[in-house]
Amino acid sequence: MSAPDSNTNPFAHTQFLMSCAKLEQLPADGVPELAFVGRSNAGKSSALNTLCQQRALARVSRTPGRTQLINLFNLRGGQARLVDLPGYGFAAVPLAIKRDWGKLIGGYLESRDCLKTLAVIMDSRHPLTDLDEQMLDWAAAAGRPCHVLLTKCDKLSRGAAATTLLQVRKALSLRGPTFTAQLFSSHTPTGVEEARAALTAALAAGH
Repeated sequence: MSAPDSNTNPFAHTQFLMSCAKLEQLPADGVPELAFVGRSNAGKSSALNTLCQQRALARVSRTPGRTQLINLFNLRGGQARLVDLPGYGFAAVPLAIKRDWGKLIGGYLESRDCLKTLAVIMDSRHPLTDLDEQMLDWAAAAGRPCHVLLTKCDKLSRGAAATTLLQVRKALSLRGPTFTAQLFSSHTPTGVEEARAALTAALAAGH
């Protein structure tokens, strides 16, 4: 990966801030936040690392479900934050832990006033799973805008990727204009600049 350039990449120089196991541990300073959420193994950590042009900002694991805490990262010298929420939907995680994660994610979505938008990560080969749909409904009920990154699109043919994007956008349109989607790949990379622009605009909205 090339060195971050703060003039062209608004996510350059992002730095780890802290991890929280409980909502009351989150900072209460009102700094605007952009949260990343998605099904385990959908490529959430890779997407975050790619956007920030850092290899190990978010831990990439071969064991889905490793992120068990809310991880916060300072963006633009502390003027905004990126938030890495626990992944959902991995069968090997004990039920008790799943319940805790659900309460943590749900509580964050419903009560975090400084949350500006959600980056919802979906594997483009398997989008809109039941759990993805639940997350989108949850976000809609909480009034949270969502920008879906359809990851691993390099695994699809150009035609299949375009068809998937069309289907997902059609499904999202039922939830309103604040639900958007694009193709994304951490390997090609495809859609990286588009994602940075969309998420930066969403983070700045109303602030």
